[in-house]
Amino acid sequence: MRSPAFWYRDPDQPGVLSHVLLPLGVLYAWATAKRISHATPKKIAAPVICVGNINAGGTGKTPTVIALLSRLSARNINAHVVSRGYGGRMTEPTAVDPSRHTATDVGDEPLLLAAFAPVWVSRDRAAGARAALEAGAEVIILDDGLQNPALAKDLSIVVVDAVRGFGNNRCIPAGPLREPVSRGLERSDMLLSIGSQAAQKKFVATVPKHDLPHVTGHLEPLQTGMDWQGLRVLAFAGIGHPEKFFATLRDLGAEMIHTEALADHQPLTAGLMTRLERDAVRHGAQLVTTEKDAVRLPPAFRSKVLTLPVRLTLVENTLIEAALDNVLSSR
Repeated sequence: MRSPAFWYRDPDQPGVLSHVLLPLGVLYAWATAKRISHATPKKIAAPVICVGNINAGGTGKTPTVIALLSRLSARNINAHVVSRGYGGRMTEPTAVDPSRHTATDVGDEPLLLAAFAPVWVSRDRAAGARAALEAGAEVIILDDGLQNPALAKDLSIVVVDAVRGFGNNRCIPAGPLREPVSRGLERSDMLLSIGSQAAQKKFVATVPKHDLPHVTGHLEPLQTGMDWQGLRVLAFAGIGHPEKFFATLRDLGAEMIHTEALADHQPLTAGLMTRLERDAVRHGAQLVTTEKDAVRLPPAFRSKVLTLPVRLTLVENTLIEAALDNVLSSR
């Protein structure tokens, strides 16, 4: 399912459908607040860094986790990732093994992150964290756990797409929020907005007042030696905001023959991929997708599709490093 367009309308003009759904959004926010307030977070014998969001859908959490893993690795810290494994079927704590697991087993994001660090999927995040500790984890990165109260967190980072911000500032289904922005920020230690300088200026003008350190960053294509200039491509993506991926390819000089925006986490079935391959052949184009989508490709198509990886570049490195210093020294 793709995010409804009215979720990202001006908060002063959210539209009729958002108004109709507003009572359900209020109920959703109340249920989230009740679930969090009635829980007793468990403390574990390792720092827990939570990378979460207030919006539903893609905001840049996965690139943020990769960036943090890189910084912790540079400090010789053995960090493990704990994830719910959205879209996967594993329920008990499971160490992700790319050689035998598929996205259907563990979810696409954990499968991608497993290329950078040990990853555990578990519906019970506390149980997943304990399994990671037993396996030697020195730091736990909790992927998408801001609204999950199972674990006590030492550092909570809210990630937001600077282009879309917090949308119409209403909760699901009237808007994109899992909870009111003010409540999410109250439980957080840092705000990270991802986007261009122009998008950052617009975001700062609309974000509710807060006292959190605000870090900005942007996604950049990873230099792999691939020359995209003039390459005829048929691009497809099943991420939170596929348009950002298509724009990146255009900026690299690729000739976009066709773009296929899929739902976030949408299964890449053999039937879908056969249709896309047929269209690409007809137009003399190369199939291209994202790293996250690539892990969901059927085996027969993995050699036929190019991947464009991106990495997060942070502007305020000193703020991130200081936050890590504080977390690591507190335990």
